[in-house]
Amino acid sequence: MLIVHHLDNSRSLRVLWMLEELGLAYELKQYARDAKTMLAPPELRQVHGLGKAPVLQDGTRVLAESGAILDYLADSYDSERVLSPAPLPAASDERMAYRYWLHYAEGSAMPPMLLTLVMSRIRNAPMPFFAKPIARAIADKAEKGFVGPQRRLHLDWMEQRLAASPWFAGKRFTAADIQMSFPIQAAASRGDGLADKPALRGFLQRIEQRPGYQRAVARGGSLEALSGR
Repeated sequence: MLIVHHLDNSRSLRVLWMLEELGLAYELKQYARDAKTMLAPPELRQVHGLGKAPVLQDGTRVLAESGAILDYLADSYDSERVLSPAPLPAASDERMAYRYWLHYAEGSAMPPMLLTLVMSRIRNAPMPFFAKPIARAIADKAEKGFVGPQRRLHLDWMEQRLAASPWFAGKRFTAADIQMSFPIQAAASRGDGLADKPALRGFLQRIEQRPGYQRAVARGGSLEALSGR
């Protein structure tokens, strides 16, 4: 039996979604964030040394990192290649795009989204009144000089891809789209949002209409509070 250790309001929703798309049975073990720190509870360290979600158990195997888990599920359980390109030829355009976006999601897309959240928390954190102007000035300068331009750069890059292709790996929906969903959902709730990104907004609308996504949300909870992570 596959076991998913799932943290509410987190990246691990993607693993549930992948399993639902593949029609695989799994046991769900849910963990709640600490109400004050919004961090994962210490119980997760008993499952994996970093104490973070998602974690997938498949027999004696314990896997972490959402991209690695989706890759494993595709290799191990997607025999019909419903959510992944054929393994050969390895240099096909679809496979190269699939591999790129599967890794790009966490490697390049998420850091600006995370920094946006960090700057927002610094700006709004409780602190002595005399420190607030300093903290806000630092956060505003980082947002204007680095975080904001980087966020917009990556959103423009994603928008360009989806303006030219219906899905990230090409003409059909794949696990790369599942992996890319989280940074786009994060962007929608942070910074300037997606007001000028019609292709990205359309992507979110399409994925939210998928029955597999809806089943995953029904079991694991939505990402409505994403901006407050």
